[in-house]
Amino acid sequence: MPRPLDRVLDAVASVREDLAAARRRDPASTDDLTMLLSSPGLHAIWVHRVAHRLWARGDRPSRTAAVVLAQGARSITGVEIHPGATIGRRFFIDHGMGVVVGETAEVGDDVMLYHGVTLGGRSMQRVKRHPTVGDGAVIGAGARIIGPVLVGAGAQIGANAVVVKDVPDGATAVGVPATVRRGAAHPEEQMDPAIYI
Repeated sequence: MPRPLDRVLDAVASVREDLAAARRRDPASTDDLTMLLSSPGLHAIWVHRVAHRLWARGDRPSRTAAVVLAQGARSITGVEIHPGATIGRRFFIDHGMGVVVGETAEVGDDVMLYHGVTLGGRSMQRVKRHPTVGDGAVIGAGARIIGPVLVGAGAQIGANAVVVKDVPDGATAVGVPATVRRGAAHPEEQMDPAIYI
C-alpha cells in the first residue's frame, strides 16, 4: 500500500503532466499558474480522479459521495464526467463547457476533447453503453459519439459529427451521421487538426 507521501508526490507529478499536456495543446495558454487556476477542463479532470477512486470502492456511501462530487464539479466547470468513466493520462478538454462523458466511457491517453462533446449512451441496460476512445484521438467541438462504439487510436472526429459506428485507427469521421475517411484529406490537416475540427 502506498504511503501518504508517495500519494502526494504521485498527485503532484500527475498535475504537472496534465499542465504540460495542456500547454502543448492550447496555444492560448500563457503559463502553468494561469492554467492551474483557470482551466475548467483541467479542474474537471482532477475532480474526476478523486470521484473515480471513490466510485471504484463500490460501496453505496462512496458512490454517493462520488456522484455528489462529480455534480459539484459540473456546476463549477460545465464539464460532466460520470465517476464511473475511465480516463487515461494527459487527457485535455479545451474550453470544456458542455462536455459530457458517460458512466461506461473509456478514454485513452493523450486524448483531446473540445467544448460541447458528448460521449453518450443509447441503451437503458446496465451494460457497456458508452464509447471507447483510443490513445491520441482528437474530438472536435460539438461532436456526439453515441453508444458502445470504438474510436481508434489517433482518430479525429470533426466538429458536430454524430458518430454511431466504429472509427478505425488514424481515420477521420465527419458529418451527420459521420462518414469515415482514412487519414486526413490534406497534409496541413494532419499537422493541425484545428483547421477542420
